[in-house]
Amino acid sequence: MKNVGNHNSISRVLFFSLVFVLNFSFTSIAQTAAPVAAIPATAPPTSAGDPVKGKELFNANCAACHKLDAKMTGPALRGVAQRHDMAWIYKWIYNSSAMVKAGDPAAVKISTEYNGSVMTAFPQLSKGDIDNIIAYTSEPKAEPVAAVIGTTAPPGGEANTSGISNNVVLGALALVMLMLIVMLFLVNKVLTKVAKVNGIEVAPKEPTTPIWQAFARNQFLVLVTSIFLILTSAYFVYGYLMQVGVDQNYQPIQPIHYSHRIHAGSNGINCKYCHSAARVSKNGGIPSLNICMNCHKNINEVSDTTATPDHSKAFYDGEIQKLYVAVGWDQTTQKYTGKTQPVKWVRIHNLPDFVYFNHSQHVTVAGIECQTCHGPVQTYEIQKQFAPLTMGWCINCHRKTEVKMEGNEYYTKIHDELSKKYGVDKLTAAQMGGLECGKCHY
Repeated sequence: MKNVGNHNSISRVLFFSLVFVLNFSFTSIAQTAAPVAAIPATAPPTSAGDPVKGKELFNANCAACHKLDAKMTGPALRGVAQRHDMAWIYKWIYNSSAMVKAGDPAAVKISTEYNGSVMTAFPQLSKGDIDNIIAYTSEPKAEPVAAVIGTTAPPGGEANTSGISNNVVLGALALVMLMLIVMLFLVNKVLTKVAKVNGIEVAPKEPTTPIWQAFARNQFLVLVTSIFLILTSAYFVYGYLMQVGVDQNYQPIQPIHYSHRIHAGSNGINCKYCHSAARVSKNGGIPSLNICMNCHKNINEVSDTTATPDHSKAFYDGEIQKLYVAVGWDQTTQKYTGKTQPVKWVRIHNLPDFVYFNHSQHVTVAGIECQTCHGPVQTYEIQKQFAPLTMGWCINCHRKTEVKMEGNEYYTKIHDELSKKYGVDKLTAAQMGGLECGKCHY
């Protein structure tokens, strides 16, 4: 009987051939699924005036009370030139109150519809400025770009511009992989039959000692491995137990998405505007939805630049609508309906019951910035627990944080005595008694 190695050689040749075919298939599918460029829409012509300058004037003078396509404090302004003649518009912008008092029917109707709200007069605007604003409001509403053939728009996300859906691509890849496995099995079976017919004998593998038997016969390796496993297990058990109750980086999804990145970061809203209780009480407090409505009575959508790869503009606008439902705000009538719904916020920072922490003592007295404990919240899209909030973390902060003595008569009286005791000019919270058990534990 012959002993020939052609069997393995033929298998390798067939394997690499199949790999080449598979690679070619993947490349073809990827090229087919390449996104198709969207067809740009052409801007329609505008009316008299400069709409570009008009947009700047609109944002500077009108945007606080008006939107183009939705009611706000005042009516929607798109197409206002089709509802009123220019002479009337000039008079209204220069002195709307006088027109209401004079009994102008259109002026009285607008005043009545918006509960007698008085529009600010703009005598500083020239007629050219007003013409530019009207040109901007006369531009037709931009229509979304038409979807190309084969595209789909998933809810809450951007349109998928690929010609083939992801499911089709994945299905094709799975089918090719299955074909490869079946072909390798059949090739091996055929080669085995050919070898038997031609009297070719494949050399059997030489028997070897199983690795576990070789390991068991070496007593030194068994001892060292046992000690290593015991120490490793103890280390991981200790580490696990030390993390019980530590929720650092806990980042729950809230019922209404609130982006600190947009509010505290992009818009620069001070933390204590919403969390006003942190200045005067033990708890930081959950802001009332009325605080949200101070701004969102007039802000019912976000700008296009606010969108991120994870959250589209439509997503943020939808979250504002959730706020309106919770407080019972009717955007059309600009009034509260009285029908409210509770918002079940998920608490993020939660200290044990036996721990005492006072926000006002740290925020107002000590003057500590919110970011010291809560991290760079102005960059967070979803709020999380930044610090571990463990006893060791608090103690380290007390050991290194110097107490601000200026303007505090209580600290002034004992500062000299403690300074002499410790031989320092600046005192830390620990040196002022910040490590006493009773300071933080009942």
